[in-house]
Amino acid sequence: MPIRKEVTLKTIAKTLGVTVQTVSKALKGKPGMSEATRQRIVQTAEELGYYTSDQIRSLKLDYIAPYPTKRLRFVLVQTQEGLAFHRLLLQGLQDRFIAFGHQIELLMLPREIKEQHMEAWLEDSGLAYADGIFIAPSIVPETWEPHLFRLQQPRILLNFPPPGVKIDSVIWDVYEAAYQAVAYLFSLGHRRIMYVGDIHQQRGFILRWQAFGYAMDRFGAEVDPGIHSIGQRRNRPWQEQLMQQLECYKPSAMICGINDEVPIVYRLCQELGWRVPEDVSLIGFLNEQPESLPLFTRPLLPICETGYRAADRMLWRIANPTLPFEHIRIQSDLFVGSTTAVPSADRR
Repeated sequence: MPIRKEVTLKTIAKTLGVTVQTVSKALKGKPGMSEATRQRIVQTAEELGYYTSDQIRSLKLDYIAPYPTKRLRFVLVQTQEGLAFHRLLLQGLQDRFIAFGHQIELLMLPREIKEQHMEAWLEDSGLAYADGIFIAPSIVPETWEPHLFRLQQPRILLNFPPPGVKIDSVIWDVYEAAYQAVAYLFSLGHRRIMYVGDIHQQRGFILRWQAFGYAMDRFGAEVDPGIHSIGQRRNRPWQEQLMQQLECYKPSAMICGINDEVPIVYRLCQELGWRVPEDVSLIGFLNEQPESLPLFTRPLLPICETGYRAADRMLWRIANPTLPFEHIRIQSDLFVGSTTAVPSADRR
């Protein structure tokens, strides 16, 4: 791979057909242009590998070459589960690595495989020749994880790490997001808040429920697990049970902690004749806003940003192989849409 030439403001300006002054203003966040123009300039600067003097200084402190002479090959391993947010993770990884000239590839792990065959499958996959490995969330079956953790290459887990595992991790902070959701509903006057979400499938699922309980306790509300829909999902029966719980408890607000369950909860409210948000407020942990649903109040889960940050962490780990492992959580903001409002008088 040839040595990459240093990219300047003039390089970016020439690429886009704008002035150097326009590029400088865009990168410094100064006014005087449309957001579309600013975004185009920033994106082009990243694609070309432009760095400010402060960024170069920061990279050098971490022993990361801003203009590397070797192109590295990284792999994101995943299974079929969670493909929607895996796309966002991959986008973040690609956006960051393109500035360094590195490449990121996908490797799909088979779901129907016996554990005794996993080591051989990984050896045949060529994963040993990657310069670094990213392990996606929602790996099913979970028995894949110990085999992936034992690989010798630098690894970044895009998930909450299991206790005692020696690995770097980067993940969007669903614990903080759940706490924010409860706090916002309390600020509107809601007290009868119900949590909906399977807490058994993934480590991140139980953390959302734990954060819900902690926040409710902090705001002076007791949590009876029996009135919340937190059990394992087995086809239709859990939805029928949830419908009975809704009719019995009549919450003024619900927090739907899992992306795939948000449309189901919204549909059940419609079947009950409940208006959203007049009769019940909804907050959904959606990866993205779907066109089929109203504009949801939701945590803006920084999935793409997590991929971007994980790329930096990978380069740091390669440059600093003996330093302690670190766990990074990326905070999110709460977006207020049209599905939340003050509670009706009969549900306070």
